Amino acid sequence: MQAERTAAAVHIRELGQVALTVRDLARAKRFYRDLLGMTFLFDAGTMAFFQCGAVRLMLGLAEKPVTPAGTILYFKLDDIHAAHTSLLTEGVTFLQAPHLVAKMPDHDVWMAFIEDTEGNTLGLMSELARA
Repeated sequence: MQAERTAAAVHIRELGQVALTVRDLARAKRFYRDLLGMTFLFDAGTMAFFQCGAVRLMLGLAEKPVTPAGTILYFKLDDIHAAHTSLLTEGVTFLQAPHLVAKMPDHDVWMAFIEDTEGNTLGLMSELARA
């Protein structure tokens, strides 16, 4: 079976992160770190990040009550700002434009959120080196 590549506005290269909505961040952080043995990476506000193989796991408090708890797939992009421009011209609905989420020692983590045609929230992420 041959993979099909199209002339899409943006090319997603890999799954970079999965987000799980939690009710108690401290409790969930202890569970994933101390019971499941995941490598804790960093905290950012109401979020905690872990490494799980090549994919990052984000635990985050819901901004508003969610039933059932939500899961978001985050797709890695080389240039989130160019993707934002391209997807806007294609009529994609952005729930949040690209914004800085965390300053790491040698790069910055940027995210944006879009809605797919079925109403699912998808995250777009770029880890950009500082100039």
